[in-house]
Amino acid sequence: MWQRGPVMLPSLFQALHQLYYDPNIENKNLAQKWLMQAQVSPQAWHFSWLLLHMDKVPEIQYFGASALHIKISRYWNDIPADQYESLKSQLFTHITRCSSASGTASLRGPWAAFHLGCLLLVALVTITYRQWRGGEADVRDVMWESCATQGCGSPGGWGARGMCSSGGMDALAAHAGEAMPSIDSGCACRYVNTLLKLIPPVLGLQEQLRQAVQSGDMETSHGICRIAVALGENHSRALLDQVEHWQSFLALVNMIMFCTGIPGHYPVNETTSSLTLTFWYTLQDDILSFEPDKQAVYQQVYRPVYFQLVDVLLHKAQFPSDEEYGFWSSDEKEQFRIYRVDISDTLMYVYEMLGAELLSSLYDKLGRLLTNTEQPSTWQHTEALLYGFQSIAETIDVNYSDVVPGLIGLIPRISISNVQLADTVMFTIGALSEWLADHPVMINNVLPLVLQALGNPELSISSVSTLKKICRECKYDLPPYAANIVAVSQEVLMKQIHKTSQCMWLMQALGFLLSALQVEEILKNLHSLITPYIQQLEKLADETPNPSNKLAIIHILGLLSNLFTTLDISHHDDDHESTEVKKLPVQQGPNPVVVVLQQVFQLIQKVLSKWLNDAQVVESVCAIFEKSVKTLLDDFAPMVPQLCEMLGQMYSTIPQASAIDLTRQLVHIFAHEPAHFPPIKALFLLVTSVTLTLFQQGPRDHPDIVDSFMQLLAQALKRKPDLFLCSNLDVKAVFQCGVLSLKFPEAPTVKASCGFFTELLPRCGEIAPVGQVVHENGKVLLQAVLEGVGGQASRSLMDHFAEILFALNKHCFSYLSVWIKEAMQQDGFPSARVSPEQKETFSQQILRERVNKRRVKEMVKEFTLLCRGLHGTEYTADY
Repeated sequence: MWQRGPVMLPSLFQALHQLYYDPNIENKNLAQKWLMQAQVSPQAWHFSWLLLHMDKVPEIQYFGASALHIKISRYWNDIPADQYESLKSQLFTHITRCSSASGTASLRGPWAAFHLGCLLLVALVTITYRQWRGGEADVRDVMWESCATQGCGSPGGWGARGMCSSGGMDALAAHAGEAMPSIDSGCACRYVNTLLKLIPPVLGLQEQLRQAVQSGDMETSHGICRIAVALGENHSRALLDQVEHWQSFLALVNMIMFCTGIPGHYPVNETTSSLTLTFWYTLQDDILSFEPDKQAVYQQVYRPVYFQLVDVLLHKAQFPSDEEYGFWSSDEKEQFRIYRVDISDTLMYVYEMLGAELLSSLYDKLGRLLTNTEQPSTWQHTEALLYGFQSIAETIDVNYSDVVPGLIGLIPRISISNVQLADTVMFTIGALSEWLADHPVMINNVLPLVLQALGNPELSISSVSTLKKICRECKYDLPPYAANIVAVSQEVLMKQIHKTSQCMWLMQALGFLLSALQVEEILKNLHSLITPYIQQLEKLADETPNPSNKLAIIHILGLLSNLFTTLDISHHDDDHESTEVKKLPVQQGPNPVVVVLQQVFQLIQKVLSKWLNDAQVVESVCAIFEKSVKTLLDDFAPMVPQLCEMLGQMYSTIPQASAIDLTRQLVHIFAHEPAHFPPIKALFLLVTSVTLTLFQQGPRDHPDIVDSFMQLLAQALKRKPDLFLCSNLDVKAVFQCGVLSLKFPEAPTVKASCGFFTELLPRCGEIAPVGQVVHENGKVLLQAVLEGVGGQASRSLMDHFAEILFALNKHCFSYLSVWIKEAMQQDGFPSARVSPEQKETFSQQILRERVNKRRVKEMVKEFTLLCRGLHGTEYTADY
């Protein structure tokens, strides 16, 4: 209608098909880019109408409606004034068709038709609004006016399901109301007047909502709820500002509260309540954003609402009856779990508004529930209240709450006859572990419950994670209970009732626990704890390698490494001021972990000798030492020589990334110590030599090794640059490997290589071999960086390439100015899309900026867009 000339509909359909159905992300991106240009082209006036035909699939109709709205809202001046009415008439015809389609399957269900109608209505409202220019009439008036001019008859004669029904009218009006601010943000007062006029028709849907809920019409209740939430959520600040209309907005808030508390269990009997949760966040944020005087007024009105919300949410969080829950599918149970997490997050947020009074309220209700012998409560009710308390205690500092002692006292009174209730009891105790550390006299109230739960496989996650929290937070108060905790833990580990990950957590818990004991006690407990596993490992080391004994070996090595991760008698990780006074004096003699490692070292070497080909076993061995090194730091020193020797043998036989990572840890902690430098240096040179050989053979199959090697080189330069002064280190070969690594397709490897060069280049002046190599080969490095910027590397890596350019400019300026000029003179380099002038501008920008690294990063991002032909496109708007 609005565009003469041919329209390439086949291209349009092909692009839409690519966008929606092509699995190739590059094709999707190209299609999206093309379609965005098509939407704003003059031809969009014509093809948008063709795409709106009802025989088209919803995706195509939506694109047509969207294109039409863009043209009307952004290109208003393209429309001749004498065609306004004709355009409105066509729009209304399509909205009416959506109305009739809302009762059929032609648009894959009525709500698809409804949403398409909404999009078209926004376009209709926009054109009417533009035409009138004042915009004083509200959206509903626009619809009445449009209906009247189209001859729809009186409102009373419309069908209940039709788009122009009273309910449908209000729904569409509310939906279109959301678009009003974007139409003309300058008309703030008119916009608010329109919003205030929208509230009564939305409130008028309440009876329809109640009937829908009563009759189980989830589709209608869902739709009406969306309307109320959209109006409240998008405009709560503006509506709160209208103080004289507070009752009107409060009525809308109460309507949303009804939607939050809609009867039934999510997601089986209802799916509507979850739509409302973000509204409560928004409303609270807006209330708390007002100045104190105004905020006090709203607090008075809305605090009772939020207390009611807590009751509603805890009711919705309740589990169904055991019988009903037994019929739920695993997917429904998982959705309900996620829904409860959302409720938990909301409760935690609401605490910011209600404060300590919320905890008191929950405690009072729980107390009454547990002490009322006349009316025994259901476990579901108890569990929900406890869940509410746990939700807050997990993230809020409850150490000063006066109700926690009472809660700790109530917990043993809970009759635990159900797994879900037992789980919540465990998680609640875990959430209070920091409080227990400050009130150790209460530990004995709850610890027996946790140890008892430890033996129940169904409570595996909750009981083990809770014990770990208690052992971490309360370790200095646990020595009297240590023997019992170790005995129970050993028993459940031997029975193998927990999955692998929980066994690892349990070992971490025991590591925390043992850290607070005297050295003799630690060694005694370690001996009893580890001996069964060492015996098992000895047996496995003699067997011929096979898949089942491999799993057993990895499991045992994992248990040991997780134990050593947290067993820290020097208390390197203690950062709580309160624990300073409790710290034990630093022990004399070898660290217990080192004692154990030295005892099992030969056994581990024996296991390795049989499993050197297996990356997982090697990784598990390295993990034991890596976690021990990280925890023990300097205390690990006695192990350095023999570990360096073992690592060298391992890496020489079969190079693996985990061995390099462990080497990096040793360099980081011990390379600067003169006593440890010789073995560290020997290992570093060996690993470098073996890796250089690997590069000669072709490193593309080993991106993980290359990644780890680049990180090792960077760490060596950072901690002990003297390693690059070694006469038998081939610095030139290392440099060339780094350049080659910059061209790898794997982003982490490229990132690690950039890290190596940003550490290397500042050493040009102080380390002669480095300076010489950079001066001789720096142009090759620059070439590789510019290739990456030119389009060979992912755009996400541009900041890392910019770091190299910045370092080159800062430390090798005289060379860079020559190299960049020579490189940019090559035709089509680094991209055929950039002109010689653009290349010259970029070169000069880089050479001028030697102080502001952030500015260099911006230059590189700008230039890479030019190189890729993406500069100025909407596709890069958020880049």
